[in-house]
Amino acid sequence: MVSIVGSIGFVGLVIPHAVRLLVGTGHSRLLPVSALGGALFLIAADVLSRTLIKGQVIPVGVVTALVGAPVFALILIGRRNAR
Repeated sequence: MVSIVGSIGFVGLVIPHAVRLLVGTGHSRLLPVSALGGALFLIAADVLSRTLIKGQVIPVGVVTALVGAPVFALILIGRRNAR
């Protein structure tokens, strides 16, 4: 699915897993905190993409991929080691 929606959609894969580590697995808390976390992450990525290089805008998908891919890899490695 990530290949269809792109790296911005990757946020929908990474943020809920990261939030689950913070708030637990209860869906009544996980869902709203994931939505808020995803929104805040995309706002931060957009601000970074507009301010990193003066006079140029980096695509927000590049920023989300640079941050999201390593975080997701760490989550996967952590779960694999927990088994």
